Amino acid sequence: MDYSKAIEIAEGVYWVGYNDEKYGLHSNPYLIVDGEEAVLIDSGSRPDFPTVMMKVLQTGVNPDEIVRLIYQHYDPDLVGSVSSFESVIQGGELEIISQRQNNIFIQHYSTKSVKRCINALGNAWGFRTGRRLKFINTPYAHSPGSFMTYDEKTKTLFSSDIFGAYTKHWELYLQLTDHCAKCKTYQNCPVDEKECFMPGIMSFHKTIMTSTRALQYALNKVKEYDIERIAPQHGCVIEGKVNVQVVLDKLLDMSDIGIDAILDKGDHAIW
Repeated sequence: MDYSKAIEIAEGVYWVGYNDEKYGLHSNPYLIVDGEEAVLIDSGSRPDFPTVMMKVLQTGVNPDEIVRLIYQHYDPDLVGSVSSFESVIQGGELEIISQRQNNIFIQHYSTKSVKRCINALGNAWGFRTGRRLKFINTPYAHSPGSFMTYDEKTKTLFSSDIFGAYTKHWELYLQLTDHCAKCKTYQNCPVDEKECFMPGIMSFHKTIMTSTRALQYALNKVKEYDIERIAPQHGCVIEGKVNVQVVLDKLLDMSDIGIDAILDKGDHAIW
């Protein structure tokens, strides 16, 4: 798979991220194109802007066709490039969609675009073609204004930090086997001896998420949707309903998340 190019992961949905082989935290901006409109989800850090912009152009999208920038929380690895996008998008329709708690911080990166709150929009936004995106509030997973975005057309869940991972052995798609559903060793795979994907996912959630209760609340929201794939902001795309369920079940089994680990085991549980 050529990671130097935009990769279509579903109809009109493109991964336009950067394969950073040096660091373990991979950021995954996604572009949704429908008709003559495009939406960019979690556009990335400021240093990543040239790579992301190049891949947007590779899809055939003119920058002025980007009408919305969606930011699912306010971390700089998502929002850092917003001013760069504002400088090249001259179509006049550009608005930022996020949560009001996030917009308080996003305004320090962006001074041009109108900022909308997902709740004020009725937790949904539609392309002129009729394609709809639904917004799912996941407070404190990991920030107060965190949310996920669901594309009704392709049944793709853009899950932000949830289902994310920290790993230097990265591929765009998570590789699972039939053995993964029942396995709980999480060491080198007893089937093919490859490195297990779960430690990177588990350690990421234990560190990034605020608490077990917050994560459980968000995961139970996921269960309400018919999902064909999960596209996290970090880590790998999880393709197929079976694979989504496998990883979801494993995350639901986790405990000692965030502050819970510190309260139960002391400071050394995190640091």
